[in-house]
Amino acid sequence: MVRNTATSVVTIDRFIIEQEREHPGATGALSGILTDLALAAKMIANKVRAAGLADVLGSAGQENVQGEVQQKLDIIANETIVKAMDHGGRLCCMASEEMEEIIPIPDKFPTGKYVLLFDPLDGSSNIDVNVPVGTIFSVLSQRSTGTHGTLADALQPGSTQVAAGYVIYGSSTMLVYSTGTGVHGFTLDPLLGEFLLSHPNIRIPTTGRYLSVNDSYEEHWAEPVRALMRRYRGLDGKRAAMNVRYVGSMVADFHRNLLGGGLFAYPANAKSPGGKLRLLYECNPLAFICEQAGGAAIDGVQRVLDVQPTELHQRTPIYLGSKDDVAIASEMLGAH
Repeated sequence: MVRNTATSVVTIDRFIIEQEREHPGATGALSGILTDLALAAKMIANKVRAAGLADVLGSAGQENVQGEVQQKLDIIANETIVKAMDHGGRLCCMASEEMEEIIPIPDKFPTGKYVLLFDPLDGSSNIDVNVPVGTIFSVLSQRSTGTHGTLADALQPGSTQVAAGYVIYGSSTMLVYSTGTGVHGFTLDPLLGEFLLSHPNIRIPTTGRYLSVNDSYEEHWAEPVRALMRRYRGLDGKRAAMNVRYVGSMVADFHRNLLGGGLFAYPANAKSPGGKLRLLYECNPLAFICEQAGGAAIDGVQRVLDVQPTELHQRTPIYLGSKDDVAIASEMLGAH
């Protein structure tokens, strides 16, 4: 039960415990994972906040598995999450956008029955210019029978997620998550050092105001995608024009659209025919959040959460946001 925050201060720890009590068979392991992630988020938020003062801005001088230049904060955030999560006895393995293979739990620590997938610092290329960045996470149940997880445990469709969420480090730090029973947001009180429930039961508007898309790829889009974008802009006279808002940080764009309504799109294009964004670390968790809030997510062909992953760092196109706006994409692109 979500309490009225006007009369009751609800910390994320208290909220997680109260939700756990509604499931008599719960072991507490998933609750522990969420609590540990909240702690990691506080630690990363502290580093992001001090980025301009400490020597953590700029490139680390190396590339990640995606072939992208790693930022210093990418490495710090990745290490922070791994160290916060590897010893609790709740995970069988992890996987990060920044690392090529699955991350095993060290033999000296106990293991559990969950898998954690994460993008430690989404949008980090923008950190030097003070654009909001974020952490995205996904939790799956282990399918294999061994003590330690396998690659197959990570390669599950998004529909099997038991929890997903993100943290946005902006003018305030917010953690938003779902365990399949609605979406709830918590804002970090810097004086208390606690995440407090600020956005209970988030619902995305059915039709949105905002269109978030990188127009620089327009010349590389297929004609159906160009026609779709003209529709969203009201250029074909069939709907009111949406306001174009694009930050270049998926978490920031999605967060705005989740609260205000709208559509985030990263279509396939001639340069990236398979899409650019990562299915496991970015698209599946945010699609899960979006659907739980009443929205929808497709890859242009089918529901994102129905895609069977075949690779740890698989990429995908995505159209994500308000249900009616995604329905237009589904209709015009022939998705099913």
